Amino acid sequence: MSSLTKGLILVIVILGIGGALVVWKNKVGGHAGANFNSISQGELDLLVADIAKQDPVALKRLGGDPEMKKQQLESLKQILAFASEAQREGLTNEKPYKQELENISAEVIAVNYDRDINKDKGPMPPFGFIGEDRVKAYWGEGEQPPAGWWDNFKNKIGLGKEDRNIEFDKFIETKLTILGESNPKMKDHELTDEERQQARDFFAKINIYNDEYNEKLAKGEISKELQNRIELQTKLQQAQYLARMYSTKMADKLKVTDEDVNKYIADHPELGFEEKRAKAQGILDRAKAGEDFAALANEFSEDPGNKDSKGVQQGGFYPNNAKGKMVPEFEAAALALEPGQISPELVQTDYGFHIIKLEKKGDDPNTNQLTYDVRHILISTGVKDPESPFGGEKPIKMYVKQKLEKEREDETLKELVAKNNVTVPDDFNIPEISDEQVKEAMKKQGEDLDQIQTSPGGPDTGDDKGKPDATKDKTAPKKKGK
Repeated sequence: MSSLTKGLILVIVILGIGGALVVWKNKVGGHAGANFNSISQGELDLLVADIAKQDPVALKRLGGDPEMKKQQLESLKQILAFASEAQREGLTNEKPYKQELENISAEVIAVNYDRDINKDKGPMPPFGFIGEDRVKAYWGEGEQPPAGWWDNFKNKIGLGKEDRNIEFDKFIETKLTILGESNPKMKDHELTDEERQQARDFFAKINIYNDEYNEKLAKGEISKELQNRIELQTKLQQAQYLARMYSTKMADKLKVTDEDVNKYIADHPELGFEEKRAKAQGILDRAKAGEDFAALANEFSEDPGNKDSKGVQQGGFYPNNAKGKMVPEFEAAALALEPGQISPELVQTDYGFHIIKLEKKGDDPNTNQLTYDVRHILISTGVKDPESPFGGEKPIKMYVKQKLEKEREDETLKELVAKNNVTVPDDFNIPEISDEQVKEAMKKQGEDLDQIQTSPGGPDTGDDKGKPDATKDKTAPKKKGK
C-alpha cells in the first residue's frame, strides 16, 4: 500500500542498521507477543532523542516542516494499525513470519549493543569489532574461550554450539522465503558460496552480541536506557515488517478493477469524458467528410508532439514509425488502414481519443522492418489532480484508479485504527539542533560510509557482475509514443 511507503523518518532513521546489514537483507532479505497498537508519549520522546543523536539533519528538516511532522505521525499510526491486525489474525504465529520476528529482535539487540559498547572507538562497519577468531569460536572452530554463564545456560536448554548450524539453516530458509514473497523473481534463488559465507558470518556476529547482551542483562549490567531503546526499536521494526506483509496479503481486497474505473467515470460527468468524446467525434466526422486533415490537426490536436522544437505545427504528422513504437491500440488501428484512409471510429488510449489517418506503410529497405507514416489528432482526456496543484495532467483512468485506491486505503486504515484501538500522540517536541551538530553529524556519516565501503567484506565493492539484484528492473518497457 502506498500509505506504508512514505519515507517514515520516525522509524526509518532510527532503524538504520548500517551498510553490511542493509545489503544482506536486500539480497537475501522475538517479540511476537508485543503490543503493536500504541506508542506512548515517552516512547515517542525516546525515539526523537535517538534520532537527534543518529541523524540531526533529518530531525532538523522534520522540525521545519509541520506538515511532514503530521504525516510522520499518521504513517506511524497506519503501520501500527496494520501490524495490530496482522497480529489479531494470527500472522505472528505463522511460519516464516514468527521466525523473522525473532530475527528482527536479535538484529536490533545486536546493532544497539554494538553501538553502545563501541561508541567511542571511531568509525567501523556494523559488528566490525568482532574479529574472525570470535566468529570461528562461535562455530566451534579454532581455540575455544571459557564458556560463560549464558553459554552454559544455552547448553542446558539445548541451544549449544552443536545446534547453531540448525538455527542458521532456519535463519537462511526464513530469509529466502521472505525474499521470494516480496520479489517473485528471486523465488528460486540459491545462495552462492560467497553469499552463504557472508550470511553465516553475519548470523554469528548477531548471536555473539546477543549472547553478550543477555549475559550482562542477567547480571544487571545493561542500562535501563539501552533496554528501553531496544524494546522500542524492536516493536517499531517488527510492526513495520508485519504491516508490509499484511498489506501485501490485503492487496487483492483493495484492488480497483477496470469496471470500477469505468463506472466512476460514467457516474461523474464533471470529468468531461463524454464531452471530450463528442468533441473528438465531431472532428472525425469533419475529417471523413473531406476537410483537410493537417489543418484540423493544427487547429484541434492537443498532442504536444504536434509542434517541433521551434513551435512549428506539424499537421499531426509522425513519419517513419517502426512497428512497436506506438501504444498497441493506436498502432493496431493505424496498420489496419490503407494509405490515405482515415480510421472509421475513434481510437481510445490512455492519452485520450485519437483520429488517425495512415499516409504510408511498407518495409524499410535498410532494416527489412515494417514502418509507417501516420497523422493523428488527439483530444486529451487528461485530468488535473486537485491534490497535486503543481503536477501535470494524468490520464483519466490512471487518475480515477489512483483516487479509488486511495479512498479504499483510507477507509480500510480508518477501520483498522478503530478496530485495534490504535493510539499515537498528537504531537512531539523536537529539540533545538545547532549548525555545529549538523556539521558534526555529516562528518561522522561520511567517515562511517568511507569505513564501510573500504572495509574487507564490506557491503559494496562496486562489482555486481553475476550477482542477483532485486532492486534493478532490466525488463522495463520501451517508451511508447502517441
